[in-house]
Amino acid sequence: MKKQVLLLLLLSLQITFSWAQDSQERGAYFYKKAYTPEALPIFATSRELLPKPILEEHPEWIELYWKAWEIAFSNLQQPAPGSPLVANWIDEGLTPQIFQWDTHFMALFGRYGHRAFPFIASHDNFYARQHSDGMICRILNEADGADHEWGLGENFARTINPPLFSWAEMEYYKFTGDKDRLRKILPPIEKYIAWIEQHRKAHGTPHELYWSNGQASGMDNTPRDRDRGGHRGDIHSATDAMGWVDMSSQMKMCYDHLSNICQILGEKKKAKLYQAKSADLKARINSFMWNDSTGCYHDVRPDGKQTSWITIATFWPIIADVASAQQIERLVAVLQDKKLFWRQMPLPSLAANQPYYDKCGNYWQGGVWPPTSYMTVKGLQEKGYHHLAQRIAEKQLDAFWRVYESTGTIWEVYAPDIYMPATTATHNELCRPNFVGWAGVVPISMLIEHVIGITVDGSTNTVTWNTIRETKHGIEDLYFVQNKVSLLREGDLIEIKATSPFKLVLNGTAYQIKSGTSQIKIKP
Repeated sequence: MKKQVLLLLLLSLQITFSWAQDSQERGAYFYKKAYTPEALPIFATSRELLPKPILEEHPEWIELYWKAWEIAFSNLQQPAPGSPLVANWIDEGLTPQIFQWDTHFMALFGRYGHRAFPFIASHDNFYARQHSDGMICRILNEADGADHEWGLGENFARTINPPLFSWAEMEYYKFTGDKDRLRKILPPIEKYIAWIEQHRKAHGTPHELYWSNGQASGMDNTPRDRDRGGHRGDIHSATDAMGWVDMSSQMKMCYDHLSNICQILGEKKKAKLYQAKSADLKARINSFMWNDSTGCYHDVRPDGKQTSWITIATFWPIIADVASAQQIERLVAVLQDKKLFWRQMPLPSLAANQPYYDKCGNYWQGGVWPPTSYMTVKGLQEKGYHHLAQRIAEKQLDAFWRVYESTGTIWEVYAPDIYMPATTATHNELCRPNFVGWAGVVPISMLIEHVIGITVDGSTNTVTWNTIRETKHGIEDLYFVQNKVSLLREGDLIEIKATSPFKLVLNGTAYQIKSGTSQIKIKP
């Protein structure tokens, strides 16, 4: 018995030593090296710290909003004793692993609850496990922080996920104004992007864009992988030097965000360098990927010729500021085409006229996914298509609610043509329930930003409100930087409460709002 105890003790010491040694080799570019224990908040006591949306016409969507937060708080987790993970995190609720691009989108709704829990710190575990060459594995084991085998594959081809760290960080910054965090996360993101430049750029091709595959892109069973210019073997680990629309657009976004971060931190030379990279990438995407006949962006093969697939990826160039005004008009027409993307629940992952499209979803062969829906609607809103963004958001919330009424929960992905959760890639089972998870971007972010119409940019001390409803709607206790703001419209009267002055852009007109209570009457 004593020998068994001794062996267990030695094994424990060996594991602890290996973790400590591994931690010295990883996370070198991030300031945080160890976990400081912090208690996890619970939903019941955190509710008062969350924004309170008001929407008289649709109380059911408000119920869905609070359900999303309740599930989200139930998924908060702490590192295990001795683990190399360095922060509490919000879990996607899928497996005993943490996923890179799930974490990005959870931060995009988590920023509304930043006073209750630092959702952005979930990224810290990825920065702390970064390899010395800059690579950050897309999936980490929760128990020991090790790279999970799903994030590797043949030739490490599915190692990474969409490079969206900088997008999530910048959107979160708009709520916190935390420049110190930007300074701390800049080095690991720069090293990560340098790794992508070396290992995911299609060097030697006419296009020199960025390649991916189904699992690396997050679009697991997308049929785009079936057209790989002669690749043989595991398509999920394909390494052909294709140019993928989403990956290339995401890299363009990343360079824009890195430029903005450097501007904020006063690093002007680097800001110009990143902006030049962004401009070059924009030109190459438009040169090789835009198709004037289809009105879409298409992936390109190693020889520079376009593939024929039309997927949700075609809308990434809108939010990435790649598409011109004329190209966006064409994309909007494609989006609203009932034969393509304007289904019972809009924005399927695969256009309805494509081979393999499935009305039940079949994961990425038709499923309507919250992250790509949010990306598309956010891009439309940023380009001035407020009414279209609102229509899509309302149709998605309506579908979420119908499924919630019949199942009592929120799901990972939804069917495009039937009010039901989508089927998985095996087609013989439904996707994951209780998924908040990135599904929170619809009942939380899209409700606030695209249905009620309120967006926040604390870096410029600005709230923008595009309001067209005359029935009672708005939001209470919206926190950003050091301010707490409430906005309420009823009829043609706007009531504003604020603890500090800020700028309100109301339907395109700017107002300087003082602290206290004030009113604005909307002109007919």
